[in-house]
Amino acid sequence: MQLLKLSNSIDIKKYLIDLSVDSGGIQILSSKAKTHIIYIKDLHVGGANILKQDALSIGADLAVPRGTVVAKTPFVDCMLIVTTKQLQTLSRKELAQPFGLKDVAKKLKDILMAKKPSNVQIMGVINANSNSFFSDSRFMGNRAVDTIEKMIEDGADIIDIGGVSSAPNSPLVDKDEELRRVKPILDAIKQNGLYEKVKFSIDSYEPLVVSYALESGFRIVNDITGLANDEICKLCASYDATAVIMHMQNSPQNMQENPKYEDIISEIYSFFQSKLEKADAFGIKDTLLDVGIGFGKTLEHNLVLVKHLEHYLTLQKPLLVGASRKSMIDKISSSLPQDRLGGTLALHLEAMKNGASILRVHDVKEHTQALSVQKALDNISIKG
Repeated sequence: MQLLKLSNSIDIKKYLIDLSVDSGGIQILSSKAKTHIIYIKDLHVGGANILKQDALSIGADLAVPRGTVVAKTPFVDCMLIVTTKQLQTLSRKELAQPFGLKDVAKKLKDILMAKKPSNVQIMGVINANSNSFFSDSRFMGNRAVDTIEKMIEDGADIIDIGGVSSAPNSPLVDKDEELRRVKPILDAIKQNGLYEKVKFSIDSYEPLVVSYALESGFRIVNDITGLANDEICKLCASYDATAVIMHMQNSPQNMQENPKYEDIISEIYSFFQSKLEKADAFGIKDTLLDVGIGFGKTLEHNLVLVKHLEHYLTLQKPLLVGASRKSMIDKISSSLPQDRLGGTLALHLEAMKNGASILRVHDVKEHTQALSVQKALDNISIKG
């Protein structure tokens, strides 16, 4: 007899199939294998005591502050520790309970419906300007075509092209100048038939530039202002383009001047809800969500967002993460932009593990390799 301690990160369904477990058993057992940790804020103390007992009755648990049982305070924060199977039971059971537990039940159901992507796409970055923080991503005119073709060869699924730096304290650029910068690249892409090989995204919030890109064949609008301009919404709807809704506190010119949040995870969630409603009202069919790493956030804010990215999957939209070579890495391990590849890969692999569908990167080849290795690890079986 032999006993093996397996990793908690295995694809449990694959292992159960290898064991020749019947299909019904696979579904039941896999729902018992995953543990969810759910933080609940400001729950009525009566609801906390009911949820605690209901959780215990099915083998789950609710961590509550001391004094909850005697209602020391009217509202408490608590933490539910539960398997998928138990979560299914609680999401039904709490619908009949008072003290705000009906709302808790609905949110538990949202968590059950949230799914991590089975495939992660790589978005390569091309900057048509001279002041992007990472000099190796700067390309002007026809030179960009060679780089785009190399990115495609290296495994890029999307190429994101912008003419204005959005780094902290970057200068404002006139719309005509922005178009002048990107136009030669957009024209060259069309002339070389590159639309047939990869999807293209325009990194802009200027209607003049976005309109030209969409007319040229671009199908994604990467808007760092989060659809603040109604004209961008109209363009996305008119061209049936995918809109990337990114969160940014303030503007690139002042976003890093002491950014503050009461509750960054919840505030960005509310921001996304509002912007998704706006997108829907304008008739935008496809949206991506980007928490905006480095856009009005401290190091701690950025790390929290990457670590708890899975929370935003309940919005039922693909998540884009772009932490490539950003200065947050320097705050952890002193480095210049050209030396931040290792930190970038660590952040992006964590983001992928937590639900990212698209990684916006400067180093396509290295990310393709990292994702391939991660996929091999995820798919490995003890049977070989």
